[in-house]
Amino acid sequence: MSTSRVSTTPPNDSRRPGNIVRVVGASLMGTTVEWYDFFLYGVAAAAVFPHVFFPNATDPLQATLLSFATYWVGFFFRPLGGLVFGHYGDKLGRKQLLVFSLLMMGVATIAIGLLPSYAGVGVLAPILLTVLRCVQGFALGGEWGGAVLIVSEHGDARSRGFWASWPQAGAPLGQLIANGLLAVMALVQDDAAFLAWGWRIPFLLSAVLVIIGLWVRLQVEESPVFKAAQQHAAERAAAAGAAEPVAAAKERMPILDVIRHYPREVITAMAARMAENVSYYIFTIVITTYVTTSLKLPKTFALNAVLIAAAIHFLTIPAWGGLSDRVGRKPVYLLGAAGVGVWSFAFIALLNTKNFALATIAVILGLIFHGAMYGPQSAFFSELFGTKVRYSGVSIGYQLASIFAGGLAPIIAVELLKRSGGSGYPIAWYVLACSVITIVAVLAYHETSDRDLAAIDRS
Repeated sequence: MSTSRVSTTPPNDSRRPGNIVRVVGASLMGTTVEWYDFFLYGVAAAAVFPHVFFPNATDPLQATLLSFATYWVGFFFRPLGGLVFGHYGDKLGRKQLLVFSLLMMGVATIAIGLLPSYAGVGVLAPILLTVLRCVQGFALGGEWGGAVLIVSEHGDARSRGFWASWPQAGAPLGQLIANGLLAVMALVQDDAAFLAWGWRIPFLLSAVLVIIGLWVRLQVEESPVFKAAQQHAAERAAAAGAAEPVAAAKERMPILDVIRHYPREVITAMAARMAENVSYYIFTIVITTYVTTSLKLPKTFALNAVLIAAAIHFLTIPAWGGLSDRVGRKPVYLLGAAGVGVWSFAFIALLNTKNFALATIAVILGLIFHGAMYGPQSAFFSELFGTKVRYSGVSIGYQLASIFAGGLAPIIAVELLKRSGGSGYPIAWYVLACSVITIVAVLAYHETSDRDLAAIDRS
């Protein structure tokens, strides 16, 4: 395996501050909509769906497990979406696929808001819910890679961590909007009205966000690094004529290049996501189940705590990304991984006080440590792969981990709650174990912040 450097410097206009701000704004808007839709389902899976779609379960935790099972199914479709979108994104470009993924996610979310309940159509209701969740997972599987790449490949290498962290900030912003709308609906309605129809409004409002997101995203130009790589490939093909059928076949399947040349990078990305992905779902999704079933507190207790923490999380993610430009991706990422592992125990202890202020502090600090991983992550993962396979590589590494990390986290956490009689400390040990996996993986890989995205190619 060899590394060849190709001079494919992006055009100068891509470096202008106004242009990168426009690109970042479009990516942030799109990822916010996508994550709003995805997280809205997660919050509803904890607070609403057990009652609406699984009312015949034997106990509340059993209903929640069934609801989270549909949530997990969506994670299986994320790698498939990453594979399909990554393939065509590496062939056709980042922009076209980003528009399609946003539209697909929006349609699925709106359809969930229109679904009949179990009381109306019986078992067909949870079946349709699961199908639409799969569509959401497929769409999100293609969204993340394209959104972070189009920013990473536009910006200056010296500030790549900062600019590429902004699409990441779409996750807490989407969470903020999703939790905020659900919290408002729960506040202004009684439980009966909220479960009957109030929960549907945030899903239907996705239509407005999708329209705005599509308009903004359509204004962005294709990645200059990708266009330069395409031009270079076309020149090579013209010079070689039809004498390289094997190389041409390889160009048609970027995923094969990823498997052949970047297995270590895929494994590194997957392991690096364990602490990041698991801790996020514990701090923002499982908290609702824990405070309502174990602590016997209203769901607004958890929703409001996450709401406040998400606002702070949104602001700190770019700060961590910018710090990674100064000191490197590894030190910042390792701080976050160690932080969530240790803090998860304090997180449970503070929740157990049943004091809202202390619970909010628990979530805020948990998400600040999470941001130390999530902020540099997009730049870090982009720097692992060559331009011709970058969309496929980052999508597969990122989304495969989602099945075993975030996808399983709510199910494992609820099962731990059942087996421990409602204690949250086994969940903290679970987060710590995932932190160890991430720390080992990041320590084993070298620093990437000095890499040139236009010159990382292997053949």
